[in-house]
Amino acid sequence: MEAARNAREAAPRSPAALSAELSDARLVALCRGGDEDAWSTLVERFSRYVYAIAVQAFRLPEHDAEDVFQEVFARVFERLDTLREDDAVRPWIAQLTRRLCIDRLRAGSREVVADTEELPDGPDEDVLTQIEEAFDVHDALAGLPEHCREILDRFFARDESYRAIGEALELPAGTIASRISRCLDKLRQAFEGRNEPGPAS
Repeated sequence: MEAARNAREAAPRSPAALSAELSDARLVALCRGGDEDAWSTLVERFSRYVYAIAVQAFRLPEHDAEDVFQEVFARVFERLDTLREDDAVRPWIAQLTRRLCIDRLRAGSREVVADTEELPDGPDEDVLTQIEEAFDVHDALAGLPEHCREILDRFFARDESYRAIGEALELPAGTIASRISRCLDKLRQAFEGRNEPGPAS
């Protein structure tokens, strides 16, 4: 029994498996300790976030967004030890991404109109807010029990009918609505818990 547990712990962990079990703070702590699996997981966890900011909020073309993506994670890797609070990694990455996107826009503006002092348009703040909210919901969803993640994903992301969900999960179709409702309540509680203001400093 002990040998089996040790073998499981020593086996390589996939980024997906790590991501499901680790908080941002724990993930950063492992990265600081040189855990390569944790670093892969950190990149996987925040890759869509960085790309969404670059493409959707700053409207960068794909090649510029790719350059920003590479630069963001290069800087994260180099400067992770400067992060004061491990659980603040997401806003830190967002700030890095915004700065690099602005730099990229300014560089492009100088190339196109070198004789003006006009700054390029900033990000679409409404889109930035939507991106933040989407990732808050994603993080809250990741903390739910697996059966809730499954049923909410099938209903909202895959747009499956109650009948299709019931057949896939071997549940009576008549119970699907109540299960979705209960899981939404759990999601709401998790989401609100993540967004409660902290104690006054």
